[in-house]
Amino acid sequence: MPKLVDHEERRTQIAEALIRVAGRRGLHAVGMRDVASEAGVSLRLVQYYFQTKEKLLFYGLQHLTDLFTARVSARLHPVAQDPGPRATIEALLLASLPTDEESRTFHLLYTSYAILSVTDGALAAQPFIDNPDAAESAVTHLLRQAQESGLADRDIDARTEAIGLLAMAAGLGTSVIVGQREPASAVAVLHHHLDRIFTGSDTSSPQVARRDRAR
Repeated sequence: MPKLVDHEERRTQIAEALIRVAGRRGLHAVGMRDVASEAGVSLRLVQYYFQTKEKLLFYGLQHLTDLFTARVSARLHPVAQDPGPRATIEALLLASLPTDEESRTFHLLYTSYAILSVTDGALAAQPFIDNPDAAESAVTHLLRQAQESGLADRDIDARTEAIGLLAMAAGLGTSVIVGQREPASAVAVLHHHLDRIFTGSDTSSPQVARRDRAR
């Protein structure tokens, strides 16, 4: 009896190969043949599933986003069943910093996708991500929730602070990638700004918990 093929599993296998080889060589330098070799499958099979390099790249971006979501969830899992606004924002921002090989690859490739979506006509014809404002809206919502609970400064503009935090995390990530600063320095900068915003005591935040134990 012929073996049944799990097509989604095969697509994931190819997407993970794309991420690995692009992390080493850069997204712009990766071809479908390179991905096939990395995945241990034929070029014809990669073409069967994705037809064009642009479709492969877009699927790779979706897979990269799924991996990032799982990384944020993994940071929150040990904290609490309801981690609270600060811990959730902290997990989101810290997961995006290139502090290990996995997060370094995420930051490098996500930035590369953004650049390619501007310069590559075929890739630009597809949406870069389903909702480009999703992270901004999520952080804004969490900040407003914290304001209503007395955990954050009521005078701040939540949307503006959300934009600033996300832009800061992206910029800090790039500064780590190019060797301008150490990951610990980038983490300290983010914690400094979170401490400025969150004026109340949110003990679900790992940073707050560490600070309280030190007292």
